[in-house]
Amino acid sequence: MRTLSRDGLIGLLNGHGTPCLSLFQPTHRHHPGNQQDPIRFRNLTKTLEDSLRRKFAARDVQAWLEPFRDLAADEHFWQHTLDGLAVLATPASFEVYSLQRAVPELAVVADSFHTKPLLRIVQSADRYQILGLARNEVTMFEGNRDAVDPIPLGQGVPRTLADALGDELTEPHITVASYGTGVRGPAMHHGQGSRKDELQVDDERFFRVVDRAVAQRHSRPSGLPLILAALPEHQGLFRPLSHNPALLADGIDTHPSALSAEALRERAWGVVEPQYVARLTRLVAEFREARAKDRGADDLAAIARAAVEARVGTLLVDAGRQAPGRIDRATGDIERVDLSEPDADDLIDDLGELVLEQKGDVVVVPSDRMPTASGAAAVFRY
Repeated sequence: MRTLSRDGLIGLLNGHGTPCLSLFQPTHRHHPGNQQDPIRFRNLTKTLEDSLRRKFAARDVQAWLEPFRDLAADEHFWQHTLDGLAVLATPASFEVYSLQRAVPELAVVADSFHTKPLLRIVQSADRYQILGLARNEVTMFEGNRDAVDPIPLGQGVPRTLADALGDELTEPHITVASYGTGVRGPAMHHGQGSRKDELQVDDERFFRVVDRAVAQRHSRPSGLPLILAALPEHQGLFRPLSHNPALLADGIDTHPSALSAEALRERAWGVVEPQYVARLTRLVAEFREARAKDRGADDLAAIARAAVEARVGTLLVDAGRQAPGRIDRATGDIERVDLSEPDADDLIDDLGELVLEQKGDVVVVPSDRMPTASGAAAVFRY
């Protein structure tokens, strides 16, 4: 199962084989709701099969759908779903994303992946990551205002001090022994050299390795703010060593293992919410200033023309609004059509894809914080 990230989404928009199979469905975290999820998944897989059989040989279709059927039969997977599911596949690939937000049901075969539900999630402004840090356990979480869940550690991120330093651990860490935990009082520790100093050296080296690996494998690909959840002494040691620009100044002064999932979410949102509000306020102010200087627009046609010319630096997208139509990706011309017509799509989401492909920033904003009524607000690069 893959972790959803901005870099990963850009990769999906670009190189891939064909045909592209896209399946989306809402899922449930708990019984009894999750009992219906594999049934709905099989029904959506049948929709993919019917579409594929119109153009491709039955033997090929069966081979391409085999990973879907294996997933449908995986009882462990369906007992550990979140709020939504996305499966994107080609004849040579099969990627599964478990999502923290529900998505509408969809099963489509095309020459490119349907990525708009993922775009909305990836670019939502309320997302964050948490680094849980202790000597004996490193964990990562991802969340939003409504939920927080553990995510796998990226390749090269150590889980423990021993994972990071291995044979380079100092002698006191290797030879230390503990004695006396009964009536004689607390344990006595014996080692060689100045144990406290040596252990702090190890901790500093460990935290440097963790900082570099988390920045490379989590913060840079995701672009999300990072909350440090650790005991005060570890906060004080880690922060001066960190070079991760995503690390927030405020953190959670305990390890996540000491908190329930809901308590962790509440603590995390308490840290992120002021940053979230300040960011949206800044983005809205930048748009208004840019529009006053003719370097911004809220007209969808003007934004589309600028997007195909790679002139949009930042695009704000209304989370609750759609604008049915089509965009000519060569000229930027737009056509307003009813969403029921063939090949009709959402202009606002299409604009987001175009800007993302051109390395611009796309931010999904709650309707009550949008500075325009059109559903989009763009700041131009020039």
